[in-house]
Amino acid sequence: MNGPIEICGVSIAPGQRSVINIPVGQLYTQTDLSMPVEVVNGRHDGPRLFISAAIHGDELNGVEVIRRLLKHSAIKRLRGALIAVPVVNVHGLLHRSRYLPDRRDLNRSFPGSRRGSLAGRIAQLFMHEIVENCTHGIDLHTGAIHRENLPQIRANLDDPETCRLAVAFGTPVVINADFRDGSLREAASDFGIPMLLYEGGEALRFDEVAIKAGLRGVLNVMRALGMLPKVKRKGRQVEPVIARGSYWIRAPESGILWSGHSLGMRVSKGDMIGRIASPLMDSACLVEVPIDGILIGRTHLPLVYEGEALFHVARFQHLGAAAEQVEALHEILEPQTNDGDIAD
Repeated sequence: MNGPIEICGVSIAPGQRSVINIPVGQLYTQTDLSMPVEVVNGRHDGPRLFISAAIHGDELNGVEVIRRLLKHSAIKRLRGALIAVPVVNVHGLLHRSRYLPDRRDLNRSFPGSRRGSLAGRIAQLFMHEIVENCTHGIDLHTGAIHRENLPQIRANLDDPETCRLAVAFGTPVVINADFRDGSLREAASDFGIPMLLYEGGEALRFDEVAIKAGLRGVLNVMRALGMLPKVKRKGRQVEPVIARGSYWIRAPESGILWSGHSLGMRVSKGDMIGRIASPLMDSACLVEVPIDGILIGRTHLPLVYEGEALFHVARFQHLGAAAEQVEALHEILEPQTNDGDIAD
């Protein structure tokens, strides 16, 4: 049998499901703010997995992934425990901002401190109440504002368990990513917790393919951990390809950018991926691709300054295989709803 879980002084017994609001401070009006957490504690023992989203307050796809996960019928057969935190950075979400009110990045503030900045206090609270209660974790992200990411997993692939779960998630692209100072992923690793970072879509936008890929991936990981019964997949499947590295293509000069390339496209060294022109002149500066790869990230803002990151290209040993898996993902997950329908 499973054991109870205690969060913020509330005990959730095996077989119970509970919503807990963790206090994270007050607004100027002294209105209390809280971080909503839903705990599903299975009757039988197993891993304890946290799923978090909106550590950057403007990254919304993960919020919807968690909402759909919590109403998924498979959760009724859960082994172990699921701790779902759809909005970590409540302040940022309220202000539609990546940052906290003091402009600090919460995902550069872990493990935090009880006496530190607002970001440090929230980070410490999250570590103590959520991370320390878990054995595994998945953090859901999107690209920044005006920047879109192809669904991808970033993880420490040198750790065998993390690598196993990264492949199980099932995005077409998996990147071996170094830890960033002050990140949740780095802090969790110090506790020996294997953790994945999922990227997909753009800030302040819902992207149905990225949401479906995120939900599908989380369920895949839970099955790989033995938290949910395994299912037999039918039809075409996505077989992840591990990237050898990635490269940001930056603007050679300032101006107005035009590009017809979309995420997932295969590009070759020497290709012209875009052009930057002046509003008043016919001449244009061409943006060249320096490596062979797959386009996994791009800006959607046409107004660019010299040196600004424009396109993110991942390198693969087997480039054709990676392109096929990106195509497979879109075939499986492209929205089928009619205009006016609400996907669920």
